[in-house]
Amino acid sequence: MDANRPIIGVTMGDPCGIGAEIVVKALSEASLRSRARYVVFGFSEQLSYTADRLEASWTVFRDHHENIRRYPYDVAVMDYDEIAQPASMPRGASPVGGQASMAFCEGAISAAKDGLVDAIVTAPISKRSWALAGHRQFPGHTELLAKRCRRKRNQVAMMFVSPKLKIVLATIHEALFDIRNSFTIGCVFNPIDLADRALREWFGIDKPRIAVAGLNPHAGEDGQFGDEEHRIISPAITMACEAGINVRGPFPADTIFLKALDGKFDVVVAMYHDQGMIPIKLLAWKEAVNLTLGLPIIRTSPDHGTAFDIAGKNRADASSFKAAVSLAIDLANQRVASAQDG
Repeated sequence: MDANRPIIGVTMGDPCGIGAEIVVKALSEASLRSRARYVVFGFSEQLSYTADRLEASWTVFRDHHENIRRYPYDVAVMDYDEIAQPASMPRGASPVGGQASMAFCEGAISAAKDGLVDAIVTAPISKRSWALAGHRQFPGHTELLAKRCRRKRNQVAMMFVSPKLKIVLATIHEALFDIRNSFTIGCVFNPIDLADRALREWFGIDKPRIAVAGLNPHAGEDGQFGDEEHRIISPAITMACEAGINVRGPFPADTIFLKALDGKFDVVVAMYHDQGMIPIKLLAWKEAVNLTLGLPIIRTSPDHGTAFDIAGKNRADASSFKAAVSLAIDLANQRVASAQDG
């Protein structure tokens, strides 16, 4: 096999969810194994048991995570056997799930920062499990990645990529009523800027067309339903235009996604989590990928959660996870090519 294939770090996610199943399903595919090598951070025994149950091809090299290096193998599993596992994993949020999935993430992030993997793909975690394990300071992957990569929260953003639609979120894991406390001009400008750079550098679009959604119904309708569009969103758009970014808005959120779907815009910047997540999940449930913008490392993930209710039942659809792996490979190869050209 080609030794120049990128090495992709993969976290198993919460061991009480579907992470092991989608990891095994994805990395057992010959098409993905031919494009990259993989280092999986997780429980080796659980992954092997899952592969046996699925009757999947799962020939791997096992090592302890503290011994990590760049491996020549198609798949190497970094085991965490020092974490005590109950005889039967709970099917829901739990301290052991939070402890394990946090350890897997920390290992993958460190490996990426040290250059031992070229990108990371994270399987789903439970925010409740992280809280139960004592990690309440991190509402999700994005906040953990920002902290470990020494980025301020406003220097990173979540982009959701699908063949039909691309979306970037201005705010993410915050209660809807709490957004008023963090909703600033910079909160809107930064994701516009990050989206512009990502579309240029990662997706080869020379002059990205960016749309910005309003926060309020009808984008405020000239102040009839709130003034955030006038006080915050429009000034952020003006700043972006002055910086040479091709951006328009704010548009009513109930129509702007249709315009982007029709090809009039390359990306939509949504103001809050569900405003962006509902259309992307509705249109591209099996294809959407979460790409973290603003990091020095490449990180993707599937656009779904732990699915505790179907864990262990061989019902998990690995399509989004496979798409996340494929995008990570593309971006890793592109980064190498850019470095060689530079």
